Amino acid sequence: MNASYLETGRLSQAKAAYTTRRVNSAAIATILRENLTPQVGDLVLARVDTIGHHKHVELPSGRKARLFPGDEIVVCYGNRYAPDQFEAEIPSDLSPCHLVAAGGLASMALSQHDKVSSATAISPIGLLGDRFGQRLNLSNWTLPPTSYIGKRPFTIAVVGSSMNSGKTTTAANLIKGLVLSGKKVGAAKITGTGSGNDIWLMRDAGASPVFDFTDAGLASTYRVAPEAVERILELLTSHLAGSGVEVIVLEIADGLYQDETSELVSSPAFRDAIDGVVYASSNSLGASAGVQLLQQHELPVLAISGMVSSSPLAAREAAAATGLSVLNMEMLCAEAANMISPLLKFQMALSV
Repeated sequence: MNASYLETGRLSQAKAAYTTRRVNSAAIATILRENLTPQVGDLVLARVDTIGHHKHVELPSGRKARLFPGDEIVVCYGNRYAPDQFEAEIPSDLSPCHLVAAGGLASMALSQHDKVSSATAISPIGLLGDRFGQRLNLSNWTLPPTSYIGKRPFTIAVVGSSMNSGKTTTAANLIKGLVLSGKKVGAAKITGTGSGNDIWLMRDAGASPVFDFTDAGLASTYRVAPEAVERILELLTSHLAGSGVEVIVLEIADGLYQDETSELVSSPAFRDAIDGVVYASSNSLGASAGVQLLQQHELPVLAISGMVSSSPLAAREAAAATGLSVLNMEMLCAEAANMISPLLKFQMALSV
């Protein structure tokens, strides 16, 4: 392993991505180049070679910085699962690869949706290390374990049929309705690919605090062991509970058939961590199948929302097939407090 000191000012001129938002740049001193196998969460300095699908990188501030060939960027290695964009895996060495997510994910694209262009090509310059030449990883900057042992706040999970089924919009309108009813709401995104769009939307809706899996040291949760995903769930919900919120809203990425999502929603840890589910679907058949699957896992589905709610016809089909209310965003916001009120009162009665 060959480590050399970074030139003064080089790091400050690079465009650092959202996934690195918790990183203390003062800890970065060296660059490591030879005989290295990248790991999930490793920090890498890379050069942009060819602009493809991702023409911008999302900065920690939220600004989308335009990319140009020759730019140097600071991103993280990670796998990606995105049926509407790319499937990608971490390469075995520092060979040229791709920027497969605007939030800052370096990986090797394996396949892509027909409607997206080729991935932006990048060349890793080297892994970033500390002054001792030890590689740095997002796991070096995680939320600490909490000592919270109090009662768990009422917790709602938003899960969906697929990518782009309306999960984040559903979560945001659910949050807004709860906030308007006078509830203090915290939120977290438990799985997915690092991007600030989702957590900023939750903040805009009134949730505070808001966390995601990058706060637990991961740029992406694709191909992460089930036990690690459960630790993310426990860590983030514990921090939310310790902050004094009354209601927690959790978003689970991708669809119910995605491996990590499937493992999580079928686990006892997930069942014990939530009080209800709002299911986002893009169509009525997906709504019916998803609700059946969630109920098989003994998860209480409170309502259906998402893209299916945009069509009155599809909404009626989903309601008839499941016996559940299908709420569009306006209805979800208006009904949020009423939807959870009976369950919240029951939870409070049990704790007396």
